[in-house]
Amino acid sequence: MENVPTNAVRRIFFAILGIIIIFFIISFLGRFFYFLQPVEEQEVGLQFRNNQIRTVVGPGVYNDFGLFVRLETISSKAVFFRVEDPEIITQDKQRIGLIVTGDVFRPGIGNSDVIRENWSRYQDVYTSDSAAVQRIENFTRQAMKVCVGERTFDDNIIGTARDDLRICITDSVQEQADEIGLRIENLVVPEVILSPEVQAALDEIVQSRLQTEKAAQDELRAQAEALAEQARQEGEIRVEQSRLQEQTRQQILLAQLEQERLDAQLVVIEAERANDLARLETENARIASEKANELLAAERDIEINATLAEAAIAKAEADAAFQKVLAEIYASNPEYVQLLLVQANADALNPADKIIFTPEGTVPTLVLPGPGIVPTVETTNTATTIEPETTTETAEESSP
Repeated sequence: MENVPTNAVRRIFFAILGIIIIFFIISFLGRFFYFLQPVEEQEVGLQFRNNQIRTVVGPGVYNDFGLFVRLETISSKAVFFRVEDPEIITQDKQRIGLIVTGDVFRPGIGNSDVIRENWSRYQDVYTSDSAAVQRIENFTRQAMKVCVGERTFDDNIIGTARDDLRICITDSVQEQADEIGLRIENLVVPEVILSPEVQAALDEIVQSRLQTEKAAQDELRAQAEALAEQARQEGEIRVEQSRLQEQTRQQILLAQLEQERLDAQLVVIEAERANDLARLETENARIASEKANELLAAERDIEINATLAEAAIAKAEADAAFQKVLAEIYASNPEYVQLLLVQANADALNPADKIIFTPEGTVPTLVLPGPGIVPTVETTNTATTIEPETTTETAEESSP
């Protein structure tokens, strides 16, 4: 029964010893590798080998194997700082307090040379926010005293002087921060602290100044009101004068317009009269031209008719002479006339013509020939058969 507790204690001892040995082994091996170690979006990674910076890397996941390797990170996020100094002496021996705020940034991947150069001296500033803020607060306090001490009370707190003070402090702090690779942004002077005595004196000065300015403003207002009244009266006079001048000018313009209207009407009347005269002259010229044309046409018609009459007379004389000659020929040659008559009768008949002789006072009945039909000519109570063909000799013998 006594061996049971002893065995349990022994097991616990060996378990603890094993854990310690494993811890030392892991710690020892951790010097020779790291695996899947991340660098976040707002960080810069430093890869060390043999305790020296090998590379500066951006966001990602990294592995390395070697002698004494490790991965350190530097945050590139803004670190806010606020510095308050309740008592600073101005150039004219006035006491004021000052509050300054801003953001400090460590070097990023684009400033890897700065990191390599300053890592051995300012490692704590790059890895610790409190160390970085402490450095910047010291720089800022010094800059506040220098910049405020170079200016008078008014130049530190009134108007745009506050902005000049901010620029001075920013430039001074940034100049010192550059030496350790830090960057200052958004530095502002949100508040100037005044002691109660200074605040009371300043209130008195402001009140006196306001009263003085109010008196000056009252005087200026009285002068302005007087000038305004004078200007109003002068304006009324000028308005009345302008109204009379405008009325006179309008009357003159109306008279001029009326005269121009009358002149225009006279011009129109004269133009219409000239147009009427021109139209009458044109009409007279047209009528005269038409009459001349008609007279010329009549004269030409008379000349043409005379010429036609002469031609007709000549033609009639020629025709009469020709007929006279023919009559003389016919009279002297009656046989020739008989020949002409026979020739005329012969020329009047065609070879296919038919001659029918009927007694005087009778009407023949014609029957057109056809198959089996013999042409006949019927007269009153008499039927005579006629041959189909009639020769020219028969026609000539039957001629009277």
